[in-house]
Amino acid sequence: AGRAGGRPLSSGPGPGCWRCGRPFPTPTASTAEPRFCPACRALQPPDSGADLFRLMGCERTFRLDQAELRRRFRSLQRLLHPDLFGQRDQAERAFSEQHSALVNRAYRTLRRPLSRGLYLLELRGVALEKGTDSQAEPEFLAEIMEMNEKLAGARRAGGPPTAQEQQQQEEQEEEEVAKYLAAKQEELAKDVSRAFDQEDLQKAKQILSKMKYVANLEEKLKKKKTPS
Repeated sequence: AGRAGGRPLSSGPGPGCWRCGRPFPTPTASTAEPRFCPACRALQPPDSGADLFRLMGCERTFRLDQAELRRRFRSLQRLLHPDLFGQRDQAERAFSEQHSALVNRAYRTLRRPLSRGLYLLELRGVALEKGTDSQAEPEFLAEIMEMNEKLAGARRAGGPPTAQEQQQQEEQEEEEVAKYLAAKQEELAKDVSRAFDQEDLQKAKQILSKMKYVANLEEKLKKKKTPS
């Protein structure tokens, strides 16, 4: 490990300041606020295993106030941005970059329903294994297959369409898929939120498996609308 100011760099929050050795009080359980030494004001290393909900000042629940999450994200960005530590020593610059990366990961994880739900399951020790598609209802899988066919541009009965007809058909089908995905995402988000409220983790797991299908379709639609 490297050294700064004569002291070894730490991989996580220790009992005292890495620079001056000042001991810290025990942190509260409600927040994982980035820590500055009260004596020398040195930024302390982040806890790579921090609870992302605590880091963002949120309750550990599926229902989140997205506006409050954005405010917390921007506040932490302003506090920890590496540009603010350009005149500090190497250790603090490195800690700033690590903190910023952790905050970005927390925001990406918690702002999307699917990743937020999967993270909640992870915190409860529940994994979404491969092959969980067998748990989805046949009706749902049939809907997903139909939407995939629309995106793939499956031909309809009749002669080959003109270029203009083909373009109009693709645009119409993309719009149909987009409406389906928006409605299905809203429906599943409500269902999984209810499952977490009821502490029904197996139900939440099944719904999140469906949400993965929807997310995959959303990615396919996005790629089709913005070809490389």
